[in-house]
Amino acid sequence: MLVGVDFGLPHFDGELEELGLLAQTAGMQPVARITCKRKAPDAALFIGSGKADEIRALAQMHGAVEVLFDQSLSPAQQRNLERHIELPVNDRTLLILEIFAQRARSHEGKLQVELAKLQYVSTRLVRRWSHLERQTGGIGARGGPGEKQIELDRRMIGDAIKRTRERLVKVKRQRSTQRRQRERRDTFNISLVGYTNAGKSTLFNALVKARAYAADQLFATLDTTTRQLYLADAGRSVSLSDTVGFIRDLPHGLVDAFQATLQEAIDADLLLHVVDASNADFPEQMAQVERVLQEIGAADIPQILVFNKLDALAEERRPSDLQDRYEVAGHLLPRLFVSARSGEGLDNLRHALSSRVLATHLDMTPGDAVELPDAMP
Repeated sequence: MLVGVDFGLPHFDGELEELGLLAQTAGMQPVARITCKRKAPDAALFIGSGKADEIRALAQMHGAVEVLFDQSLSPAQQRNLERHIELPVNDRTLLILEIFAQRARSHEGKLQVELAKLQYVSTRLVRRWSHLERQTGGIGARGGPGEKQIELDRRMIGDAIKRTRERLVKVKRQRSTQRRQRERRDTFNISLVGYTNAGKSTLFNALVKARAYAADQLFATLDTTTRQLYLADAGRSVSLSDTVGFIRDLPHGLVDAFQATLQEAIDADLLLHVVDASNADFPEQMAQVERVLQEIGAADIPQILVFNKLDALAEERRPSDLQDRYEVAGHLLPRLFVSARSGEGLDNLRHALSSRVLATHLDMTPGDAVELPDAMP
């Protein structure tokens, strides 16, 4: 059962569509949805006790076996809701972590997800099983409770977090060595960034003729893939990287844990910000991507906006010009409309990339604008 609470924020998803897609991606099936309005979260239950009663009744009516909130819950709120509703209660953060855990393929990706999950679980250790306490006794008298299970769990999780971080440090060193080698070869680095399911992997495959996994689902790609892209107009190859997609309220633990992967975006010479042009909420999705880029220190890297899924636009919504400029955070950025699936507009994109590479080669300053070439006939 999906639950959303409207606190008056502009990005509230009244239909809970994205939460439903996340649940389906994780292998669940939404059976009921409910939303409510509040001025502020309730300290104990996040929602009022009356609404919690309504959720419990509706969940029983539809046979729900779990309740998912579209917002992040505190450990105390989650525990209190489970006792009140009498069903497992989880939030958006855990749902995203579960999807990442299912999708991670590389050793690095698995380590990053493991670290994020351990950090999440460490805040949710609560005393539920007093029979697991270790008892101590004295001579002639029964002692009180000794080291509680929660304390054992906390120490074990702390040790696991430390070990995982140490292993990730080694991975970061390896990636740093690879980046230094690329720098010595004077490689121009381009990274694809964007909201999840904007079509980054499909665009990546179309540009470099790769076979990276691409699907019409959230977080199809977790592990960074890098290939060489030859630009005929520039007469040289560039390095193109496909990175993990962003999403609204991306857990901070995941952003921290995925620093090794996101480093490809941080160290890029150019970002291709891929946008799903067919999604009516693309301005909000773009704003979320910009927030994450700000958080990881990549906000000042030059960008080209790539409005993808041109083939999915209705005829009346198709732009008259496939190349123009679009304002983002007070700056006019070059924008190109493409269809990674059909190939429409990809020649224009290659020309724009060549222009950027040639301009950089001529020592153009980072703040200068990208001059887009004339449209292809």
